[in-house]
Parts: sequence; C-alpha cells; structure tokens
Amino acid sequence: MLKFLLDTNIVSETLRPKPDEKILARLEQHQDEIALAAVSWHELWYGAKRLDPSRKRTAIEDYLVQVLAPTVPVLPYDDRAAEWHAAERARLTRSGKPPPFADGQIAAIAQVNDLILVTLNTADYSNFEGLAVADWSK
Repeated sequence: MLKFLLDTNIVSETLRPKPDEKILARLEQHQDEIALAAVSWHELWYGAKRLDPSRKRTAIEDYLVQVLAPTVPVLPYDDRAAEWHAAERARLTRSGKPPPFADGQIAAIAQVNDLILVTLNTADYSNFEGLAVADWSK
C-alpha cells in the first residue's frame, strides 16, 4: 500500500556519487510504499535531457527506465489534485505567499492521495494546509 510520495530531490539523491545513507536505507525500507508525482517524473527526465550526450546522461536515463519505471508508480496530476492545488494556491497567494507552481502540483498529488510527501526541502511545503511532510535525511 502506498504511503509516501517522493519529491524530485529524494530521487536525485540516489544518483549522487555519494548518496545520503539514511535516505538510501529509508528507500529500501519503504520500497513497496513509495510513489512519484508525474511532475517529479517530468523534472527527472528534463534534468537528464538537458545534459549533453554523456556517460552521466546515459546512466540517469538507464536508472529512470530500468530501476524507477518498473518499480515506482507515477501518480497523475488529476482533477482532484488540480482542485486542491487551485484552492491552496489562491489561499497562499491571498496571504502573500504564492507557492511555486510545480511544488503546488506535487503537494496536491500527495494530499489527494493521502500520502506523506518526502523531501529534502520541507520549508518549500510548510505553508500548504494539512500536508504531511517528512525529511528522510534526518
């Protein structure tokens, strides 16, 4: 059963030359409970495609296709997420704290699917009402 939605920076951590051991351990511990937002899937592919053809780009693309795609479900930004996102974006904009659009989409996907958003940037999501957020590096 899904429990966690991974922010892009958590997945990116696995591609570092020396990834955070705490994050790797949590990913292994919860491997059957994690999902990605379609927005994060886009960000990962966009990051890879921005690189010139190289060993690094090939390694990232191989990881996305061979490791992530078959094991981690990608959840859509659907009508429920769009409605929640619109309401939160309006509320936060009225309060003078307009959120980055992609962060709002990711938060919405987590919220409407009743998932805990796992990120290294908890401050980016702290203003979203009712959103459960965790930092696996701590």
